[in-house]
Amino acid sequence: MKEESNDRLERLLALLLIQNMKTANMAAKARELSIAGFTNVEIADLLGTTAAVIGQSLYAARKGKKK
Repeated sequence: MKEESNDRLERLLALLLIQNMKTANMAAKARELSIAGFTNVEIADLLGTTAAVIGQSLYAARKGKKK
């Protein structure tokens, strides 16, 4: 029961983050959800894409910060 509550809270957090970032692109949403602790698979499910696309987006964001 407690695990179900945690899952529900995580989903609500994700929805709030996405709602607050309506005008942001998918890469920005993916970064924020990743920072919030969501996995690539979870982010992909929430944004309607694949985990590979999310992984590439997050990789590109990390690579861009190093420059």
